[in-house]
Amino acid sequence: MPETIIMPKKLVVVCLFNFLIAALLGLALRYSFLGSIEVNYRFLTHAHSHVAMLGWVYLMLYVCIAHYFVPEQKPIYTKLFWVTEFAVLGMVLSFPFQGYAAVSISFSTLHIFCSYYFVYLVWKQHETASVVTSRLLKTALVFMVTSTIGVWCLGPAVSMLGQASAFYQIAIQFFLHFQFNGWFLIGVLAVFFHLFKIENSKLFSAFYWVLIVSTVLTFALPMQWFAPHMVFPWINGVGVVLQLVLIVLFVKLIKFKENKVASGDNLVVINLYRFAVLCFILKTIFQASSIFPAFTNVVYGHRSFVIGFIHLLMLGVVSGFLFSFILKNNLLSYSKTTYFGVYSFLVGFVLTELILLIQGYKFFTGSGLLPNYYLSLFCFSILLPFGIALMLFNLIRKKRN
Repeated sequence: MPETIIMPKKLVVVCLFNFLIAALLGLALRYSFLGSIEVNYRFLTHAHSHVAMLGWVYLMLYVCIAHYFVPEQKPIYTKLFWVTEFAVLGMVLSFPFQGYAAVSISFSTLHIFCSYYFVYLVWKQHETASVVTSRLLKTALVFMVTSTIGVWCLGPAVSMLGQASAFYQIAIQFFLHFQFNGWFLIGVLAVFFHLFKIENSKLFSAFYWVLIVSTVLTFALPMQWFAPHMVFPWINGVGVVLQLVLIVLFVKLIKFKENKVASGDNLVVINLYRFAVLCFILKTIFQASSIFPAFTNVVYGHRSFVIGFIHLLMLGVVSGFLFSFILKNNLLSYSKTTYFGVYSFLVGFVLTELILLIQGYKFFTGSGLLPNYYLSLFCFSILLPFGIALMLFNLIRKKRN
């Protein structure tokens, strides 16, 4: 299988560079509460989220999937990567100045069509002897395509009912929910299970179907936010209970302590696995709290909880796994710079998550702001781009054996 082929270094450099841009934009957003940044906050948020999702997570998953599941990679994958990166750079350069407008929408549309072609290529050309990874990979790709239905609904929603309508908001949530919980999460699990050589079994089959059903059912939560109905909390309740079952099945499936595959990895790779799995468990527990309507309303009404949850999934679970995949391929030297970069990122993530959680709780109890809340959040956030920059520096500097 393609593990013997070295993961393309140039493409990983581009992905990490995109992540660094996203982190710096996020840092600028947090600085905006301390001083003026002379840029529209909402426009900058669009730029930050798009480059993080589509420039870092999407493209790094692209590289991993092509590397592990497409033997004898054809030049078309490299060409398509650069066209997709062109779309990402177009969004980075247009969103901060115009938000959603003709130029940024054009680049976003180009990215979607590139993703469709990527799905077509991988579906047709992927090879894996494992039923487990094949099912997970195909499911992730299906969720990716399905999520874009929400994007195509935005135009009709605006023209018919406007941006304040429930239709428009649900379309956005549809895209985000199935991108995050479908394409991104299941995509990294496909690679993770491939590396851990998880075999097909009744346990995996149960895990797979609980994963799919719970992912679909938990979309009832954003539906309840914008189109309240008495049935949605019950559907979401079933979904979150299934997710708790999912975590138990997941832990049994990977058998972390007994897995001989992981035992051959460097300690920092194993720690990243552990960190990502821990964040996956915490994400599920936090999401399970949505079963209580009073808490759900508070969470939706306070950005600290919303941003904290998104970062828990994107930075903790997904990025944790993606970092481990990069390191496992020996693209970075196991030096003090690498260790300092990885652990700086993780410490910055944990500290900012704690501040967001504590502040969210203070909002929940009506006890106001933490002392120096915005300053502390900004200072700890510096560790995120700093850690990424160190890893990127190490990656560029390391020479191939």
